[in-house]
Amino acid sequence: MEDYQIVDLYWDRSERAISETDTKYGRMLTGISLGLVKIKEDAEECLSDTYLAAWNSMPDERPIYLGAFLSKIIRRISIDKYRAAHSEKRGGKDALVAELTECIPSATDVQKEYDNKLLAEALNRFLYSLDEEKRNIFVRRYFYSDAIDDIANRMNVSVGKVKTVLFRTRNALREFLLEEGVEL
Repeated sequence: MEDYQIVDLYWDRSERAISETDTKYGRMLTGISLGLVKIKEDAEECLSDTYLAAWNSMPDERPIYLGAFLSKIIRRISIDKYRAAHSEKRGGKDALVAELTECIPSATDVQKEYDNKLLAEALNRFLYSLDEEKRNIFVRRYFYSDAIDDIANRMNVSVGKVKTVLFRTRNALREFLLEEGVEL
């Protein structure tokens, strides 16, 4: 079923929208969540919460790319779940966020929605300036939260190459954001 047809089902408030969404995007969404929360049961809970969020927000937004819309929702829900389970008071630390702390300002530094939008636009410009391999490695690591070994296997490159590309890309991102006037 095409995305626009599934969105139409949401707009019609048909329960079939959830089953069609799960058929088309369930595995992808579960993979995104599992990469973040690491526990199958938590990933399944995030998936259910994603379907509920899509059901509740679909009348307000009619996304053209349903997969991207759902990916954004499940990623946010999964990150919130992960942070709740690994909060600082329990001694946990988000390693992926730690890797990017020198490149991207923390949430407390970027207070306004306008600043978030400018940052997102700058990140998109940076990502599109990269060659496809570097962009894929970077996105697999920092959007999908894939392990470095998994990225190396998927991209058919060495683990060392993935680590080097990530290190150099983070440095390039830091320089790019400084040139863009983003305060780090």
